[in-house]
Amino acid sequence: MTTTTIRIDIATLPDHLDRSRLNSVAAGIEDALKEAGVRADCSDLFSHIKIDLPTAQLAAASAVLVELQLI
Repeated sequence: MTTTTIRIDIATLPDHLDRSRLNSVAAGIEDALKEAGVRADCSDLFSHIKIDLPTAQLAAASAVLVELQLI
């Protein structure tokens, strides 16, 4: 299985997300992806949110990230 990593710069997060609680932001993104059937692992790093997912689910993940206003 091939894996894709998506990185979202913390500075580009929408204003409604609490940048002081990035672990909660990452967990919320992961939950939204899982609800859409995407097997993803999200984590917060110093400068970005990292999302690892199967490449075959990239289109579905992108749709969720658009809905969340992250891309």
